[in-house]
Amino acid sequence: MRTFATKSIREMLRAAPDGLDVGTIANALNREPSNIRSRLREMPDAYIDRWVREYGNPPMAIWCVVVPPESCPRPDARPRRKDNGRNT
Repeated sequence: MRTFATKSIREMLRAAPDGLDVGTIANALNREPSNIRSRLREMPDAYIDRWVREYGNPPMAIWCVVVPPESCPRPDARPRRKDNGRNT
């Protein structure tokens, strides 16, 4: 996978939560649409969110990327003792 192109595409899609079409990405990165389409298909976090149709044109895919959630915080270092129902 080409890292520069993939990184640029990923940054653009993360900045556009509603997604982007291949033509918009290609114009912004000054690349061929076929190149962008190939990169998107190789990206495991990219997916087609929906299809839009403009009058008289074939449907156009709107691509998005999955934004990973934050990592879970580390638990306390010391485990807590169980009370076992005793009052002391």
